[in-house]
Amino acid sequence: MLDALVEAERVSKRFDQPASPVRFGLPLRPKPRFHAVADVSFRIGRGTTFSLVGESGCGKTTLARMAVGLLRPCAGAITFEKRNVAESGRAAKGRMNMVFQNPHASLNPSWRVRDIIGEPLLAFGLTPTRKAAAERVAELLDQVGLSFRDGARYPHEFSGGQRQRISIARALSSNPAFLACDEPTSALDVSVQAQVLNLLRDLQDRLGLTYLFISHNLAVVRHMSDVLAVMYCGRIVETGPSEDVFRAPLHPYTRLLLDTVPDLSRIGRPHGVLRGEPPSPMAPPSGCAFHPRCPLANERCRSERPAETTVGAIRVACHAVAEGRAGG
Repeated sequence: MLDALVEAERVSKRFDQPASPVRFGLPLRPKPRFHAVADVSFRIGRGTTFSLVGESGCGKTTLARMAVGLLRPCAGAITFEKRNVAESGRAAKGRMNMVFQNPHASLNPSWRVRDIIGEPLLAFGLTPTRKAAAERVAELLDQVGLSFRDGARYPHEFSGGQRQRISIARALSSNPAFLACDEPTSALDVSVQAQVLNLLRDLQDRLGLTYLFISHNLAVVRHMSDVLAVMYCGRIVETGPSEDVFRAPLHPYTRLLLDTVPDLSRIGRPHGVLRGEPPSPMAPPSGCAFHPRCPLANERCRSERPAETTVGAIRVACHAVAEGRAGG
């Protein structure tokens, strides 16, 4: 394992919903709670890409926001360079940043691009003068394939792909070592997606960046990832080297997810179908959360949460795998 830049140890995040109002003199009901992330552990090696996949609502974005210090865990800890992210000061948090899903919503429409990119430089005191900040903004725009003249324009004057490049330039302005990329290409056309992904790969090679990468597009994940983690209902159910997981997935949920990827070699062969809906985080199933949708579920799956086991280079939490019922 490479030197770990980011580590999560049994991290959980719970959200409390607003309590019901008092009506007709009745007492308040207890605040409903749901666990967005439950007991998650992982390590991200320096200079690598750790990808998270899973259905909407499984906790990927919440985990990414905790990884860069935007949310505080309810339990467990995430460390960056061996320091607790939740307890880190501004200087340490400047070495972590996030690229958000929607570049149109994440950029201030009333600011010029040079001010959007330059704000972290001034906030973190990274440049001694405004002239130095302007030179750094021009350098960042050039790094992401834009011109320094673009700094005088507003976000609405750019295409979606160009706006995402601006978002990446802003994320790089604080000289981060770690970026959490939350669906950075999902709002873009396919041709523009390729440009942004290639830009991220190029920046990683040149600057030695470490990525936490989130996407629903499994073809994109395979292109970007060194390590792949599959999340379901707030928990990681399978983790391993990306190519190993794609070539021989173990968990039934991972297998059904990968069956959705178009593959010419599987023409004429039956495909698994992921039936039903993800469970509500307000009332997760007992035992293994996937058991209501799993074709291999038995009584143990319904009553006992599976522990993580290691099979080769892959870690998986599944009774069927542990008992040898999952097949090849």
